[in-house]
Amino acid sequence: MRSKFLSTLFAIVATLSLTLPAVSSANAIQETPSALAMTGDALVARPVLLAITAVSSVVYLVSLPFSALGGNAGEAADVMVIGPAKATFVRCLGCTMSGRKLEKVTEQEAS
Repeated sequence: MRSKFLSTLFAIVATLSLTLPAVSSANAIQETPSALAMTGDALVARPVLLAITAVSSVVYLVSLPFSALGGNAGEAADVMVIGPAKATFVRCLGCTMSGRKLEKVTEQEAS
């Protein structure tokens, strides 16, 4: 009786420990940047990020033979090229997190 109770309790705890992080990370972060944040992003942050993207792309190309021999060319591309490019071109103006700002899309019924 006690072993069945402990195994059931263990199964419940294991299930909760695996599902709770997924539930907590499922909530989307809504950012509403101010006009000052958008202006600073457009005038300062984006040009700096564009320069960082260009420089890190050149460094990636120079280091590509070595990272290919090491087997981490894809990881190097993600960190040195794709990450800065997403922060420069895909991030919404004034937002702090990279990626597109998701808006709720509703379907209209066909008449």
